[in-house]
Amino acid sequence: MATLLHLDSSVFPGSASASRTVTDTFRKAWEEQHPEGTVIYRDLAANPVPHLDGAGASAAFADPATHTPEQAAAYAERIKLVEELEQADAVLIGAPMYNFTIPSTLKAWLDQVIIMGRTAGETSTVKGTPVTVVASRGGSYAPGTPREGFEYVQNLIGALLSDMLGMDVDFIVPELTLAHSNPAMAELIPLAEASREKALNDAASKAKTLVQRVAAA
Repeated sequence: MATLLHLDSSVFPGSASASRTVTDTFRKAWEEQHPEGTVIYRDLAANPVPHLDGAGASAAFADPATHTPEQAAAYAERIKLVEELEQADAVLIGAPMYNFTIPSTLKAWLDQVIIMGRTAGETSTVKGTPVTVVASRGGSYAPGTPREGFEYVQNLIGALLSDMLGMDVDFIVPELTLAHSNPAMAELIPLAEASREKALNDAASKAKTLVQRVAAA
């Protein structure tokens, strides 16, 4: 039975969040195709993980036998998150763009699970694991747009998960999500609706395809 690790990080609940709406569609399609599977869910906005501190960071480079009580406690929390990631056959991440980059809660999770010599590096324990990232954003940062140079969500996540951890990263990008609420973007509403519809369709189809891929592995 396959395990899906599902992370949301939007500060907005339910349908008020574009990324949550799309990750919910993905997850439902996954569960319909694989009802006997397991879903591990973390809402990083409602229940944030601790930001990486000196004790947790230094513990990763020290012999566990030499850990101080503070290092041992911090590292144990890191390993708990790492083991969730290692046990996952597939990962789903909601990553809305806030101020050109990812929410700090998602960055905190990433900092906790990236451990050189374990999840990161040539012998990564999560190498090849498929990750679907829903990278929603209020405007458009696609190639050729005026704000292309401000796209720090896909670039950052790709560098961390693909380059450092060796994971197989795929993006779904619902954009122009502020068109309905920002009068200056009113003329972009049709494009926003088309982007949303495509994202929902992609979520459903990618989930089904991924279930088949995981089952065949």
